[in-house]
Amino acid sequence: MKRRNFLLAAGAAMLPATTLTRVMAETGHEHHNEGETTPGERTDQGYMPVHTPNGWTLPYEMNNGVKEFHLVAEEIEHEFAPGSVARCWGYNGTTPGPTIEAVEGDKVRIYVTNRLPEYTSVHWHGIHLPSGMDGVKGVTQPPIHPGETFVYEFELNQHGTHMYHPHADEMVQMAMGMMGMFIIHPKDGEIEPVDRDYAILLHNWALHPGTRTPDPSIMVDFDLWSMNSKVFPAIDSLVAKTGERVRVRMGNLSMWNHPMHVHGVSFEVTGSDGGRWPREQWRKETTEIVAVGQTRDIEFVAPPGDWAFHCHMSHHTMNPMGHGIANTLGVDQSGLEDEIRTLLPGYMAMGEHGMADHQDHTDGGHMRGPENTLPMGMGQGPFGNIGMGGMFTLIKVRDDQEPGDFSDPGWYWHPDGEVARRVSSDPDFGNPVRRGKVAGADSDGLPTPSRDAHGGHGGHGGHGGHNGHEGHNH
Repeated sequence: MKRRNFLLAAGAAMLPATTLTRVMAETGHEHHNEGETTPGERTDQGYMPVHTPNGWTLPYEMNNGVKEFHLVAEEIEHEFAPGSVARCWGYNGTTPGPTIEAVEGDKVRIYVTNRLPEYTSVHWHGIHLPSGMDGVKGVTQPPIHPGETFVYEFELNQHGTHMYHPHADEMVQMAMGMMGMFIIHPKDGEIEPVDRDYAILLHNWALHPGTRTPDPSIMVDFDLWSMNSKVFPAIDSLVAKTGERVRVRMGNLSMWNHPMHVHGVSFEVTGSDGGRWPREQWRKETTEIVAVGQTRDIEFVAPPGDWAFHCHMSHHTMNPMGHGIANTLGVDQSGLEDEIRTLLPGYMAMGEHGMADHQDHTDGGHMRGPENTLPMGMGQGPFGNIGMGGMFTLIKVRDDQEPGDFSDPGWYWHPDGEVARRVSSDPDFGNPVRRGKVAGADSDGLPTPSRDAHGGHGGHGGHGGHNGHEGHNH
C-alpha cells in the first residue's frame, strides 16, 4: 500500500467523515485544470467567452470587417490520460480542434490547410451558409489534397452551439479525432446572461490495449469515452462560484447517444444548434440525452459542493475493458487460477465478486495491464478510489471562486453533519422489509457461468479480451 493510501486508511478508522475530508484536502490535490485561461468577463461585443475544458479558443484577425481564422488538419500526439498516448488526427495540434467563437452577424473567412496523408474537407455542422461552403467532398466542393489550403467564407445569420468536422473519409477522420466546436453568440444579447459558459465535445475511441493508433473500423465496442478527447481523471473540472449561472454546451460526434447527468441540481435545457430556445420552451431535467450529431445546452444556478457530471451509460464511465469474454461472476476460481498459472505465470483471477478491486490491484502494481493502456478505473478522491471514470468529471462550486478563475479549487470541505456515515457493520441492521427470494450459495438465481469465451458478452473483463493479449484477467 502506498504511504499516502496507508495514511488515509488509518485516518478513516479514527476520524469522523467531515474531518477526514479536510485531512484529504490538506494532503494535496494532484489534479490541475489544463484548459486555456479565458477572461471571465464580457467582450466588447457583449458576450461571455466560452471556456473549453482541456482545450482552447482559436484566435482570429480582423481583415476589412471579416474575422479570419486558420485551421490546420494534421497528425498529432495526444494523451487521453497519464499512461495512454496515441497518434491521432486533429486541428492545430489538438483534438478536439480549437473552439471557434463568433457573433451572429459576423462575416468569417476560415482557411483550412491539409497536412494529413489523405484528402479532407470541413463541414460546418448546423450552420446556415451557401451550399458551396458546406464542406461535403464530392458534392459541394473538390477534396482538399495534402498540402493544399482552401478558404470558406460566409456570414453568420444565426446563433447557437455548433460543431465542425470532415465529410471526407469521415469514418477514419472522425474516429481519429477530427472535430471541434463552433459557438455563435446572439447579436442582441442573452435572455438571461450566464456567468460561466462551457463547451464540451463527447466522443469515443477504439484504442485497443497495447496499441497507439485508434482503430477506425470499430462500430460499438469502444475502449475510451471522452469529454474534449480526455478521459477521467484527466478531464478538467468545471468550476463556478456559488450562485453563478452556468451553461454547459455539449456536442456529440461519437457513435453512441449519451444521457448526460448532473448531480445536485435540476438543470434547464435551454438550447441546441437551433440556438437558445425561447424562455417558455426551457424544461427542467437532471439527465439529457445528447444524441449523435446533436448539441444541447443546459443551464443551472450553481450550489456549493463537488457534483458528478457524467454519461449515464454505465460502460461509458469506465476505461478500457474486454468484450465477449466469459462471465466469472459467482465462479469459485481458486482451483482454476492455479491451473491457469501453469500456462500463464502471473495470472490473477478476478471478477468472482465483481470488479471493484481492480483499481487497487493496478495501483498496487501487482496487476500490470498492457502497455499504453489505462486501468478500468483510476483517480482518487477524498474517500478513496473514485467509482467512475471515462466520460465523467466534476462540477466544483465554491463560495470564493473568483470570476474568470477556472483553476481547480481542490476537494470540497463538507460542513459538519453533511457527509453520509457508517452507523453499523451488521448486515442485518434495522431488519429492513424485503420481498422476493434472497440468493444463497446454492441459489438457482445465481448466474450460470460459462467458460466459453465466445458464448456471449462478458461485460467488464479487462484487457485479456482483445487481440489475444496475455496476462491478467482484470
